[in-house]
Amino acid sequence: MSELTNASLIATSLAEVKATVARSVVQANRDPDSVQLLAVSKRKPLAAIAAAWKAGQRAFGENYPDEAVEKIQAWQAVHPDRDAQWHYIGAIQSRKAAVIATHFDWVHSVDRLKVAKKLALHRPERRPPLSVCIQVNLDNEVNKSGVAYTEAGELADAITQLPQLQLRGLMSIPAPRENLAEQRAVFRRLSDLLEQLKADHPQVDTLSMGMSADLEAAISEGATIVRVGTAIFGSRDS
Repeated sequence: MSELTNASLIATSLAEVKATVARSVVQANRDPDSVQLLAVSKRKPLAAIAAAWKAGQRAFGENYPDEAVEKIQAWQAVHPDRDAQWHYIGAIQSRKAAVIATHFDWVHSVDRLKVAKKLALHRPERRPPLSVCIQVNLDNEVNKSGVAYTEAGELADAITQLPQLQLRGLMSIPAPRENLAEQRAVFRRLSDLLEQLKADHPQVDTLSMGMSADLEAAISEGATIVRVGTAIFGSRDS
């Protein structure tokens, strides 16, 4: 079945993903509450998000600003009593920074100062500072967003000068690896980088890394947020 819109199927799938995360946390000898599951709901209808919310999920990740804002506004109108946390995890076009800053609680994909400044400029004063992560291109892939590993520290310094933003940590989507050891090695680089940032920015506490195929490796290397979509909601068009 390509579309899991049935609430019971989504609830079952969500429970299975949470169980996988829990097992990986135990195997890594970590605090059970140290890893948050982010349900990637891009290209999924509001009914699917509502089903996941009813099953206990509270944090949702979106990639496309226009689609996401429409869903966020609809959610707030239809379910004003249901708190949900909205994370933007896609590439950021400067012209979309205003709507992202206005409607989201987190942004995982800040990769240049121009974007950070625009997010800060458009963050409403009535809302708390926007939690942001710096996206790092660990493999220097030409067609993938992210700041170079060696430039992350400079960007972190600049972001902390913007009071409308709160620097939380790092995010990456590394190229696929064939085995667990290789997966762990690349995630360890991001974990090491976070430890380096803590010397100047002790508030950073977030490693957004790991998806369905590499959850175990990411959690073993310190992931605090893992991003899973298809395993919860079923396949999508793109």
